[in-house]
Amino acid sequence: MSTRNHSTLFSAVKEQPKQVWITAFAAVIAFMGIGLVDPILLSIAEGLDASPSQVTLLFSSYLGIQVLAMLVTSASSARFGAKRTVLIGLTLIVLATFACGLAGSIEQLIGLRAVWGLGNAFFIATALSVIVGAATGGQAGAILLYEAALGLGLSVGPLLGAFLGDISWRGPFFGTAVLMLFALVLCAVFLRSDAREDRPRVRITDPLRALGHPGLLRVSVGSALYTAAFFTVLAWSPFVLEWGAIAIGLVFFGWGACVAVTGVLLAPRLSARLGETSATVVSVLGYAVLLLVMIVPSKPLLVVAIVVSGLVSGLLNTLFTGTAMSISSAPRPVASAGYNFCRWLGGAAAATLVGHIAEWFGFAQAPFLVAGVLCVLSAALLAAGRGADRGAVPKRASSAEGAAEKV
Repeated sequence: MSTRNHSTLFSAVKEQPKQVWITAFAAVIAFMGIGLVDPILLSIAEGLDASPSQVTLLFSSYLGIQVLAMLVTSASSARFGAKRTVLIGLTLIVLATFACGLAGSIEQLIGLRAVWGLGNAFFIATALSVIVGAATGGQAGAILLYEAALGLGLSVGPLLGAFLGDISWRGPFFGTAVLMLFALVLCAVFLRSDAREDRPRVRITDPLRALGHPGLLRVSVGSALYTAAFFTVLAWSPFVLEWGAIAIGLVFFGWGACVAVTGVLLAPRLSARLGETSATVVSVLGYAVLLLVMIVPSKPLLVVAIVVSGLVSGLLNTLFTGTAMSISSAPRPVASAGYNFCRWLGGAAAATLVGHIAEWFGFAQAPFLVAGVLCVLSAALLAAGRGADRGAVPKRASSAEGAAEKV
């Protein structure tokens, strides 16, 4: 990428209004919660006398409640306003994360993670629509900033979890509670107040109705299949590696950094070269190949594959989100809620089943094989609808392709 292109991208990011930066910062911390528990899964299992299947339910409860709550986020935002919805979500996260640090059993921790997921649902979908609505330069740059926040949160979360978790498995939860409280105060002070006249009427069923659009449904299901594979890597790799919190945290820090970099810098260029759908198909097939590499019983090879998979995940997160937000004519908060419902449903299912899949197949790497198959199905689904989607895309420009023109 040329110096001029770097300068253009830097200027576009620098010129975003304060509301966008505050929301993006809060999003970084919220996304930290996804990978926060990754380095301390073994510590939690030991400290609370829990089995691997019980510990992976920390992902399942978090994502499962988040999935269901996604259906009401757009209605909540329309009724109470985006700022109030964001503040409700952040408040729930602060209370839940602090309580997680006080949990006395794995069952309590699983339940509190569900409350955490509820707060995240109110925040995540609303934050995307806030960033898109307030950002300068249109939807494309906003999508990139949102996905950069996702990647940064995914990289910092495991690192924070590792260093605080090396002291106690309770440490990462208390640390996140403090950070989220800071984000809550910033959003309360700096986000623009809600204007009642700007709120359209949105029903709880509208996100599901939005999925009646063939293109949005296809992209959402394809993303769900990929996200299932994504969370297979996230939730199951620590049990295959069997390393300490610091080592696993460093591995996933490298992985998350790759997610952030490629999502912002490479996804728009790949989309401009191949087209958004083709770029997504190629990337998800590349992810399938990496999952097949993870089947090999070699821990050094698994580490390399995990980190490299972050490069592909960065591409896919941006490509899927950009397509979902531009392929239908549904209002952005509604499209975001419907898309995120499907997206995180895949993650919840994977986090619930990975431990059982390893038991059913009788070897530790089996979940990676199943995840690879899901990626192939995702690619086939997207490729099958390529022609139909091209004709169905509304006048809003494809987000990743629009961003490529700036990069």
